[in-house]
Amino acid sequence: MTAEEIFKVMQTLIAEQFTVEPDEITMDSSFEDDLSADSVDLVELVMAMEEEFEVDEIQEEELAGLKTVGDCVRYLASKLN
Repeated sequence: MTAEEIFKVMQTLIAEQFTVEPDEITMDSSFEDDLSADSVDLVELVMAMEEEFEVDEIQEEELAGLKTVGDCVRYLASKLN
């Protein structure tokens, strides 16, 4: 899967979860600052990512580095490729 394909899937997941329009979500969108996500939102998003992309459980220390949509896309790309 390319980073672009991962981003498109992430846009859909985030749009559903945070009730925003997919085209409002960019690689630079910050979960806290731009999407007003709290810790519960982020846990739910991570579970959706794990299921959608069929990756192993994302460790807590790895989660700390996932601040933007782009961070998640790059993380998933490294796990999937």
